[in-house]
Amino acid sequence: MELNGRKIPRVDHALTGADRLGAFKVRWGIGRYDYLVVPGLYAIGDPGPGSPVLVTANYKLSFDTLRENIVGVDAFILVLETMGINVWCAAGKGTFGTQELSNRISSADLASLVSHRQVIVPQLGAPGVSAHMVKKSTGFGVKWGPVEARDIPDYLEAGKRATEVMRRKFFPIGDRADLVPMELVPSLKYGVTIMIALVALGGLVSVINDMSFIEGLISNGVLAAVGVFTGIVCGTILVPLLLPIIPGRAFAAKGAWTAATLGLGLLIITTYLLKGALPLLELAGLALLSVAISSFLAMNFTGSSTYTSLSGVEKEMKVAVPLQAGAFVIGLFMWGGGIFILSGGGS
Repeated sequence: MELNGRKIPRVDHALTGADRLGAFKVRWGIGRYDYLVVPGLYAIGDPGPGSPVLVTANYKLSFDTLRENIVGVDAFILVLETMGINVWCAAGKGTFGTQELSNRISSADLASLVSHRQVIVPQLGAPGVSAHMVKKSTGFGVKWGPVEARDIPDYLEAGKRATEVMRRKFFPIGDRADLVPMELVPSLKYGVTIMIALVALGGLVSVINDMSFIEGLISNGVLAAVGVFTGIVCGTILVPLLLPIIPGRAFAAKGAWTAATLGLGLLIITTYLLKGALPLLELAGLALLSVAISSFLAMNFTGSSTYTSLSGVEKEMKVAVPLQAGAFVIGLFMWGGGIFILSGGGS
């Protein structure tokens, strides 16, 4: 569109098939850090001098979420350079910050386009933005918009006033489920390597003890792989989905508890199917491996949760990581020792 002799890129409210495919891919870790839009000023609908200026990050998923949720709103969208990071995380890192916002207001020459002197910044961007400094350097005041983009139309309709509900960030199961692929995929990349190594090790230990390599690979190795896989599933899928009902406050404890209950049940069933008996030392070792993995991976969600703090996370990691590493090593030796004893190596 053209306003006051300036051409401003116009974007649509509706997302295309390519947009939705891109969102799906990025949630599964494909092209995550390349999924961005060019920083600058955009128009949506048919904005004029009195239209609101909505600020967002140049992470395309954030940008698309905003435009998809403001159907019927004529506005300008001011996109900050956040290196492809979403608003909340970028605010914590400082890229969605005072200086960047001030620079974009100036470079977009907003004063020549709008009759008001106000920008609407997402509430989750507040940790990185000093409103009075932006006002001092640009003359534009900062209004804190609602947490969710879907509430922006109602927020504007109410005269830029947010209700108490609009100020709260909820963390329902749908939002938690959206986070699963981003944690599951990288965990599997390392997990598959560990599983393959343990499967091979299970076969080799059996050979050392004059057993069939294939038999050991299938029974001992596959069982070990199930233990690792169980830890990954518990830590990256079950913990976020069941988060509110899992006992404990620390995420490391939630991960450990999940693997020690649901994960152990799966291990027992698998052990019975493969061996027809329950070798306690081997099973206990794999359970410990699973608990350590699940506990460690569960801590990744501390950065996504609405009820953690930086100091709390640091404190939790100082205590949990050494325990997780110790449990992993001990579990590995218990598993190997269990195989060795059962195969006759201890006689």
